Amino acid sequence: MFSGFTPSHRGGTGSPLLCLHGFMDTWRTWELVLPMLEREHDVLALTLPGHAGGPSIDGTISTDAFVDAVERSMDAAGLELAHLVGNSLGGYVALQLAARGRAASVVAFAPAGGWAPGDVSYGDLLRAQRELQTQVKAAAPRATAFVATPQGRRRATQLITTNFEHIPADLLAHQMLGIASCKAAAPLIENALSEGWTLDAERITCPVRIVWGTADKLLPWPQAAARYRKELPQADWVLLDGIGHCPQLDVPVEAAQLILGFTW
Repeated sequence: MFSGFTPSHRGGTGSPLLCLHGFMDTWRTWELVLPMLEREHDVLALTLPGHAGGPSIDGTISTDAFVDAVERSMDAAGLELAHLVGNSLGGYVALQLAARGRAASVVAFAPAGGWAPGDVSYGDLLRAQRELQTQVKAAAPRATAFVATPQGRRRATQLITTNFEHIPADLLAHQMLGIASCKAAAPLIENALSEGWTLDAERITCPVRIVWGTADKLLPWPQAAARYRKELPQADWVLLDGIGHCPQLDVPVEAAQLILGFTW
C-alpha cells in the first residue's frame, strides 16, 4: 500500500457541496476546481470506500452497501442535505444519493450506469479497467519518473482528458498510485458485472445537470448515456465538444462554472 493518501478534503464557506470521484481515483481529482468551488460553498471532497485513503468496505460489496458507506460519511460530516457533484462512478453514486433524498442538486460528469437496458458493452469497459489496474501496478513504482515528460503525462491522461499540459505532474503521479492502491477495484468490478446498474430515477426530485464530453473514451457519448437520457428527461444536459471523461481535469474553469451555475 502506498502512502500519502487521505480520506477527504474540506474547505470553503457557504452551502454544503459534496464531490465524489470516479473509479480507482481519489478526492484529489477535484484539486483544480476546489479553489473556485470553495469561494461559494462548504466543500467536502471524499475518497470513496475501498479506494486509496478511503474507508474500508466491510462484508460483501453491493451497490446498496457502497452507497450506504458514502451516506455514512455524509452523516459523519454533518451533511443531511448537500449539492452533489460526481464524476463517472461518483456521478452514479450522486444520483443514487439523490434518489434517497440526500441531494439539493446534482451535477454529474459522465455518470456511470447509463447504458441502455440490454446493452452489455459495459462489461468490456470493466474488464479493460481490470487490465488497466494491473498495468498501472507494474508502473506505479516509477510513477514520478513516468509523468516527468510530456509524453508520459499524455499517456497517463489519454483515457480521461484531451487537454493535459496544465495538469500538475504530482497530481498525475498521485492518480497512478491511487489506481494501483485501490483495494476495492476487483470486487467492485465483479459486483458490477453480476449485479448490473440500477437507478430508481422516479425518486429523484432535485435539479439534475448531466455534463458529457463528446470525446469521452471511457463512457462514449451518446451510447453510455442512453438510459439517463430516457429516465431523466428533466435533467439539464450539457455537451462539451471535444472534451474527455474528466472535465474537472480537462477544462477545470469551465467545469467549475458548470457546477457553480447550477448549485444555487
